[in-house]
Amino acid sequence: MTQQSFIFRFLDPGDALGEILFGLVMVLTFTIGARLLSGEAGVDAREIGVAAIGCNIAWGVIDAVFFVLGKLFYRSQRTRFFRQIKGAESEQAALLAVQEEFGLDEEPLAASPEDQALLYQSILALATHSQPMRVNLTRADFISALCVFALVATTAVPAVIPLLFIGNSWIALRVSNLLLVVLLFVVGYSWAHFTDARPIYVGLSVMLLGLVMVCIAIALGG
Repeated sequence: MTQQSFIFRFLDPGDALGEILFGLVMVLTFTIGARLLSGEAGVDAREIGVAAIGCNIAWGVIDAVFFVLGKLFYRSQRTRFFRQIKGAESEQAALLAVQEEFGLDEEPLAASPEDQALLYQSILALATHSQPMRVNLTRADFISALCVFALVATTAVPAVIPLLFIGNSWIALRVSNLLLVVLLFVVGYSWAHFTDARPIYVGLSVMLLGLVMVCIAIALGG
């Protein structure tokens, strides 16, 4: 099993993309922001690299905790919904609630009204004849949280390496920034394979979007 397939067993590709981009943008904000605020003479690339690693590790922990809390909230919300379905005053009210919860209006799927009605009736039948389970965290949840931490904390490590091992801060920062921009493109290019979009366009779009987010963060003092 490859590392990529392992991660996608526990994380949705869209969630994984978000965590990777978060880690990359965080380091890019450090490297560009520090140079702009300190000037060429006052920049210590090694200190920036150490600070960036520490920041990404901290935010990796925070994101992992929020991920677990989100899982608990989602399951608790679902449990509450299914209990409400079982206690609905009429089948029509229950069907309406199911339609609102599982509606296909925002899905890229052109389903006929008859097929949608069958889907809602099937969900209602399943909910009616089943018992909501107690909400618990699972082993998979903790592995998923570990994946979240790893993506945020380690994704930008290649771009931090020049800051730690290249003695000339001016060169180190530019090599690091170049690597980060390339990584943004590679992430977008790879993620496009999960969609119908053209990889080259997605790669360029993600790269430009990442740069825009960095500029916004720097402008706001982040």
